[in-house]
Amino acid sequence: MKSKQALANLLAVIFVYGFVAVACGQEKEPLSKLDQKVIKFLESRKSGWRDWNVPYEDGKVLHDIIVKNGYKSALEIGTSTGHSTIWMAWAMSKTGGKVITIEIDKNRHKIAVENIRKAGLSDFVDARLGDAHQLVKEVKGPFDFVFSDADKGWYVQYFKDVDPKLKVGGCFTAHNVLNTFAGAQDFLEFVKSLPNYETTIDRSSSSGISISYKKAESDF
Repeated sequence: MKSKQALANLLAVIFVYGFVAVACGQEKEPLSKLDQKVIKFLESRKSGWRDWNVPYEDGKVLHDIIVKNGYKSALEIGTSTGHSTIWMAWAMSKTGGKVITIEIDKNRHKIAVENIRKAGLSDFVDARLGDAHQLVKEVKGPFDFVFSDADKGWYVQYFKDVDPKLKVGGCFTAHNVLNTFAGAQDFLEFVKSLPNYETTIDRSSSSGISISYKKAESDF
């Protein structure tokens, strides 16, 4: 019985160790206490996120983009209860950056703040309660990473409001672009038409994430 338990414990360590190495695109390194805490929190909640949170697979996509590019200043439009925020903040803990995230619903905002705290990532998040239609216009940049996951009908306007604050070389991502939400397809057509952005779609989940890298300043 003891040998079976020891084997189970060893496999668990190998899984966690390998997960971080793959997620960070690095050789295996000793896990920090923060890494261990975040992994434990994400794994314990893996199938329990509701309230318009991103799937686990999409959270990992966001994390990997930030780490790969060394991004340090992120804006999230639509916190929900914090799943995507935690993935981005975890990445920021590796690059030395911070995420500003905006949520309009008071209860979701409160839950998100608590989830971020439980994951040990409060130092890497500036969680703001308010209407993104206004706050996105007011928030100070510059940013090198943006994740849009609020009202799809406003996606194009969010993009136009953020574009002047997004650094060349930065990345604008948007969620649910493969779904039939009103506005999602209009946004996808719009961003693909821009000559100074290079856009691809990640299909890790059925929702789809558009990934648009800014190659030069816009003239619209």
